[in-house]
Amino acid sequence: MRRGFWFVAGAGAGVYVMIRARRAAETFTPDGLRDRVAGLGVGAHLFAEEVRAGMTERETELRERFGLALHGPLELEAHDRIEIAGRRPATNESLEGTH
Repeated sequence: MRRGFWFVAGAGAGVYVMIRARRAAETFTPDGLRDRVAGLGVGAHLFAEEVRAGMTERETELRERFGLALHGPLELEAHDRIEIAGRRPATNESLEGTH
């Protein structure tokens, strides 16, 4: 019984070591390295998407908290336009005379 146990244990350990060695060898082949690099690219892409989603969620949360919630696209009103370097911004009326 003892010899049979040790025989099975040794055979199991040998099979385990062979499988691990084969996987390690496959890792360093050109195809294996290509797969690892592709996996890293996919992981980086997923991480970037998660960060973007978290940023958007947090921005929405902060806008609601401070009363800056957006209700549609941002548009400047005529009285909200800023004069740059002492020049008035172009308006439709001033552009009509330049044709």
